[in-house]
Amino acid sequence: MVCPKCKIAMKKRVIREVEVDECEKCEGIWLDKDELRQIKDKTDSDLNWMDFEILKHSDKFKAKEKNYGCPSCENTMNALDYDNTKVEIDFCSNCQGIWLEKEELKKIINALEQEILTKPLDDYVKSTLEEAKELLNGPESFISEWRDFSTILRFLQYRLLSLNPKIHDTIVSFQRNPLNR
Repeated sequence: MVCPKCKIAMKKRVIREVEVDECEKCEGIWLDKDELRQIKDKTDSDLNWMDFEILKHSDKFKAKEKNYGCPSCENTMNALDYDNTKVEIDFCSNCQGIWLEKEELKKIINALEQEILTKPLDDYVKSTLEEAKELLNGPESFISEWRDFSTILRFLQYRLLSLNPKIHDTIVSFQRNPLNR
């Protein structure tokens, strides 16, 4: 496979147990379909429930055509500015591969981790309900969907307790002395 920017052969590299193609010159990486999700999930298990499906959330993207072809299928690539992450992802709509320039993977992970910390309570409630539905008919295995549901439920609890410290204090008080109600 040839780097779409430098036009030199890329080398295989393993990131979080996922084999990708990397350009030794510009340090860009080529991710085949679903490899970005796999790397994200293995980088931080708290991010597992957060979907990063480019075509699923087209409202979060502004696409523009790039002047180079996909290293996998040679179709024209599209540049996508993902939401407010300030990361431009080069995406092939044909094979669904992704080209990331140096440090962009790190920026995506950091942006997702920041999103977890700043997500409003309403979004956690909505996401919890969506994950509950996916338990019954989600695309992944039941165990995988259960992990996602458990994670989002935990974050909902954290957000609820951080916004309502009196609830937290009551729970802690009860746990310390359950007979004094």
